[in-house]
Amino acid sequence: MTQWRKKTADEIYPQDEIEARLKEELPAWYFEDGWIRRKYKTSGWKGTLMVVNTVGHLAEAAWHHPDLTVSYAFVIVKLVNHAAKGITDKDFELARKIEETVMWRPQASAGSALEGTPDDPRFKYIKYD
Repeated sequence: MTQWRKKTADEIYPQDEIEARLKEELPAWYFEDGWIRRKYKTSGWKGTLMVVNTVGHLAEAAWHHPDLTVSYAFVIVKLVNHAAKGITDKDFELARKIEETVMWRPQASAGSALEGTPDDPRFKYIKYD
């Protein structure tokens, strides 16, 4: 894994570094029109609301707020540092926290006492990659 030089809070990354970091650290995210983005596919409205609320909590706790596109079966998260007018460490850090929280699955954790959602479409709320 590449060690990226930590930048100041509002120092922006050039496009080539953004794309390289996403490929290495957040492969489901992509860079488009000045934003880093991720589309989370859900199983319907309930799952969409769960993702939106999770992202909302993390964004408010971090005091760094994404733009969201919300539909019946997906949520698109878009991050940019508006004050810096580009992608900064704030965007990468929040994207990483969103990714690890939304995509977390208890049954994937070795030795977890948590079962996770049953392998049944009635209970699935997110479509895992």
